[in-house]
Amino acid sequence: MQMLNSNVISMLSIVKPRRLFLIIIALVMLLFSRCENKSKMSIHKNNLKYSLSPYLQQHANNPVHWQAWSEEVLSEAQELDKLLIVSIGYSSCHWCHVMEHESFEDQEAAALMNEYYVSIKVDREERPDIDEIYMRALQLMTNSGGWPLNVVCLPNGKPIWGGTYVPKNKWMEVLGELNKMYHTNREQVLEYANKLTQGIEQSQLIALNTKLSPFTESEADSVFENWRNTLDWEEGGANRAPKFPMPVNLDFMLHYGVISGNKEALSYLELTLDKMYQGGIYDQIGGGFARYSTDSFWKVPHFEKMLYDNAQLISLYAKAYRHFKKPAYQEVVEESITWLERELKAENGPCYSALDADSEGEEGKFYVWQLGQLEELIPPSDWLLFYDYYQLEKEAYWENGNYILLRKESDPRFCEKHKLGDEAFKAKKAHWQEILLSARAERVRPGLDDKALTSWNALIIEAYIESYRAFNQDEHLAKAKELGNWILEQQSQDEQRLWHAWHSENSHVEGLIEDYAFASRAFIFLYQETQEDAYLAQAEKWLNYAQKEFEDTKSGLFYTRPKSGEQLIARSLETADNVIASANSTMAHNFFMLGKIKQNSAYSEQAQIMLNHLKGRAMEYGESYANWAKLLVFQSYPYYEIVVSGPKANEKYQAINREFQPQSLVLWADKDNDAPLFKQRFVADKTLIYICTDGACKLPLSEVSEALAQIHTRK
Repeated sequence: MQMLNSNVISMLSIVKPRRLFLIIIALVMLLFSRCENKSKMSIHKNNLKYSLSPYLQQHANNPVHWQAWSEEVLSEAQELDKLLIVSIGYSSCHWCHVMEHESFEDQEAAALMNEYYVSIKVDREERPDIDEIYMRALQLMTNSGGWPLNVVCLPNGKPIWGGTYVPKNKWMEVLGELNKMYHTNREQVLEYANKLTQGIEQSQLIALNTKLSPFTESEADSVFENWRNTLDWEEGGANRAPKFPMPVNLDFMLHYGVISGNKEALSYLELTLDKMYQGGIYDQIGGGFARYSTDSFWKVPHFEKMLYDNAQLISLYAKAYRHFKKPAYQEVVEESITWLERELKAENGPCYSALDADSEGEEGKFYVWQLGQLEELIPPSDWLLFYDYYQLEKEAYWENGNYILLRKESDPRFCEKHKLGDEAFKAKKAHWQEILLSARAERVRPGLDDKALTSWNALIIEAYIESYRAFNQDEHLAKAKELGNWILEQQSQDEQRLWHAWHSENSHVEGLIEDYAFASRAFIFLYQETQEDAYLAQAEKWLNYAQKEFEDTKSGLFYTRPKSGEQLIARSLETADNVIASANSTMAHNFFMLGKIKQNSAYSEQAQIMLNHLKGRAMEYGESYANWAKLLVFQSYPYYEIVVSGPKANEKYQAINREFQPQSLVLWADKDNDAPLFKQRFVADKTLIYICTDGACKLPLSEVSEALAQIHTRK
């Protein structure tokens, strides 16, 4: 225990005896507490029980001396001259659980790791900035990626080896060889680590296109033409297995198809949406989509359910409903929202992150059925109908006597085949779902990752708003506003800075660019629906802070981490769109929208500059740059601001939005407004609709049908 310094002793000499005794007791307790806290951070024990991440807590009882990522742990590794094991995963990752059971719960493997390494566990959802860097390193080393992502690094964090799932014997062999190499051939190892780190930085470089020129329709069209040969025209999605629902890519097809009038793109989109909701990847009983299907038919899912997938798919199906008017798409939206609120929503709070694929140590056990179980539950009078509807004769069979419920045709076609009334069958199906959902509730549930992320909850705000636009259910807008308030009250450090993660009422992890990008977008959407200026003002504050703290001034693009605070081995700047749109493409869309709303040329130019750098990649590799490609469509084809002003503005705004309007930014105001697009356009006894392009508006119209006729020239 450290000694009391002379200043403390001098102070104590003038204090009364009783108070002196109490102060000494308090100081002793404080010193013991410091010693205890220091022991908690010892790298010679597993410290994950102190983490706020549910994924890290899953590993808290491993015999491996796991540490959470911190600058202190890296410093201690350097003092001890030990290599690092950085193992990255997430709570619903099946192969992460497999490797934990085989290696990290094994005493022999743990002893090797503890003796020669400092072992760090990272939740990729809590720290996507760390995951981004080491995933790029893995891709450079092996030309592949995935989770668990296991990287061996120098004590300073620079990687020297990487892999995904590794069986125990191979894992121990690799660790033994790397440790030996580090201590016997250090110069070669250091040289390799330095070159690989340089490669990480260089792999993120893009050729800057500083020559601004008008974007053309032929450029936007080339995205689809270059992409179409990789599409599956029979089953939808990409022409390969496994099949991932890629909402960003499908969202491009919807926007491009409607704006350009490309019927082939819309046909492909409709095929994919139909196949997905009819397949086993969609939970036919409880709603919501699994992460992906392991085959090319959307049949056998990898059973984990992620918030970010379902948020975007709710938005997508709601928008698709507005265009195609298919009742099945409304059903998907409503069932998925019900599932989300039942299984992922915190009471009076945010939405949690994920449900595990496994329960009772078995993948999919919660979701699959034995034929006998189903026959006992479904009323005998319905059995043959149920048997046919969910394809139990052949298609639904999976393995080991288990069935995955799926469908092969739409409800109207099924009703026609069986001579059933639509409403009567709808009630019958709802009864089946109620029976099976109740029976399933008695099973051991999959694990829940009950952390919440700012960026993913922003996606849910957008989902609620898109469903509100499609179905005009007031509770959806109310719930979007509730989540907006959660971000403001819980995830805001101040008016400009955000937190990234939340767990057990604790906000933590410095906000990343994805949080600012998606939160800003969500608040722009909230402004559109409510016309509350505070939402727009807040979105602008976040964007301005992002420009100050995240922007690369040479390119106008944005780094993942803020310039202040902890710095990793490389600065990450991600531009590719994946299952979630990249933060950079989302920022470009934000500037595009704000430029229109505020009639701000600086914002509009920022969007143009960012897109200009990525235009070539979007045209050639649309599958990986779909959100950029969508912005290219906006910038290439005619794009309108539809401004509704007057006492019945909201009513006409909603009438306009009943159809999908991807080529337009629709705004409304039911009172006098000084915003640029509304200035001097309010008439107290009339509701007028203005069709504008870059702020220049045609003569006002009073009828929604007349306004829509002016912009639907390509349909």
